[in-house]
Amino acid sequence: MDANDAKQSRIKSEVWETAEMRDALANRNISEVYRQLRKHGVSQRQIAAMTGQSQSEVSEILKGRQVMAYDVLSRISEGLGIPRGYMGLAYDEATEIQVVGAADEQQAEEDESVKRRKFLAHAAQVTMGAAVFGPASDAWAASPARTPAPGRIGMTDVRQVEAATRALRALDYQYGGGFCRDAVVAQLSWGQQMLQASGTEGVKSRLYVALADLHSLAGWTSFDIGLIDSARGHFANALDLAKQGENHPLVANVLYRMGRVYLHQEAPNDALKLFQLGQIAAQESGSELAVAVLCANEAWAYAMMGNAEQAIKLLGRTRDEFARADLANAESWVRFFNETDVYAMIGTVHTALAQQADVSHTKYAIPALAKATDAYGDDMARSKTFSLSMLATNHLLEGDIDHGAKVGGKALDCAEGLKSKRVEQRMRPLKEEAQRRSNNPDARDLVERMSTFFS
Repeated sequence: MDANDAKQSRIKSEVWETAEMRDALANRNISEVYRQLRKHGVSQRQIAAMTGQSQSEVSEILKGRQVMAYDVLSRISEGLGIPRGYMGLAYDEATEIQVVGAADEQQAEEDESVKRRKFLAHAAQVTMGAAVFGPASDAWAASPARTPAPGRIGMTDVRQVEAATRALRALDYQYGGGFCRDAVVAQLSWGQQMLQASGTEGVKSRLYVALADLHSLAGWTSFDIGLIDSARGHFANALDLAKQGENHPLVANVLYRMGRVYLHQEAPNDALKLFQLGQIAAQESGSELAVAVLCANEAWAYAMMGNAEQAIKLLGRTRDEFARADLANAESWVRFFNETDVYAMIGTVHTALAQQADVSHTKYAIPALAKATDAYGDDMARSKTFSLSMLATNHLLEGDIDHGAKVGGKALDCAEGLKSKRVEQRMRPLKEEAQRRSNNPDARDLVERMSTFFS
């Protein structure tokens, strides 16, 4: 292959607009795409040069070999200059507007507090029984990119969406939202089309829930890489779909996740309102585990506001509800909250209280966070990073600078490879405490290492 082939074979944009080509692209039928290119005078050698494939690979595809892998489809799209939205692939500007909804840039003119109030109003309407799938839903997102979907769906189709969501969520936990968000959004661009398909009432109801969960994951991964407006749009759609599917635990979970966005923005009062709405849905569901999740996060919000009494009270209720929960039969979107997460939340709440000038809370935070960090495995690298960072912060607050710096170093080791913008924000308190103790060489080294890491 000659690199000059790629340069000399600029494919005219009109080629992608023919009816035959658009149909092949929509179906991700790469064999037909290549056949259409050959009709337009593009040689196998040129296709190979542009896509980075060998000529034998191109030949096999022309003979009918299917291309299914997302990364290969993306490489072909980029190499040939195909508009990614034509193949239902995230992530380009056009696909962002179609799939994600009102883009972050379009919403930038609105003040963040206004956006919070609008989302809270929408959440309250959904939670308290407002109709969904009406004009309010349209305000959050436009139609997704067109990708082929079955004309009639069955449970197998829905299970495929559920399986994809589980797999993508596992990648998010282990590597961060930046690793898998494009794939989540691309999956949505296909899954949303199934809403137009025919199917039994039971199948459609389960589809609403499956897509709600996928939107929730899209919101969470968007949040993890700093796309707050996109996250808000996905969470709003997740609420509507979960309500349509009459799944109260998932409504509660979506509200919990959007509340976490506001905690990240250091707006605990707004977060608390969403947690309290989520608590209504959680109690209606009868899921003690969902109630426990909401109690723990309400406690965090109160701790950030300096209300130790309410925070401790809600931690106690978190333990009680968790002890009563049926963990074996919990739904997938709440099953993440296990004993390790209970310890992590106890440590998180006491860390927030310790940072509110009451250092005595470190004696409760340290043992809880130590248990959490010991229990988190590599599959929960992001959560482990957060817990290690808080544990290090508490040791610094107690005056154990050498050990705090050592644990802080472990947090940075754990963060290696994570594609998450939240990591820097969650580790900021540790950096600030280390900077206050910069006369200590270990603390000073930790600050330098953190500065280098996040640069």
